Amino acid sequence: MAKFNSFREFYPFYLSEHQNLTCRRLHFIGSTLVLCIAAFAIITGQFRWLWLIPVVGYGFAWVGHFFFEKNRPATFNHPFYSLLGDWVMYRDILLGRPLTRSTAGR
Repeated sequence: MAKFNSFREFYPFYLSEHQNLTCRRLHFIGSTLVLCIAAFAIITGQFRWLWLIPVVGYGFAWVGHFFFEKNRPATFNHPFYSLLGDWVMYRDILLGRPLTRSTAGR
């Protein structure tokens, strides 16, 4: 298992584990649904829906990894950096930025 001293060191590895376009799209869909579920729960006060967040977020991502990327999700070994990487990648896809090492520090 690789050791990373910072997110800046981890993010290039994270991107290398997300080269498949379908995998990245599934991450994006899952993250969007996570935001929608959270917003719905907060706006309506129906907090019982929050249990879906990890199921949806990890579900879409893991399908992407196991069936399309054909690798093991980084979250198993680097849960915090992986979660942060998900949201950095989400932001970069949303903004149309290229998924490169240089986006890690933004």
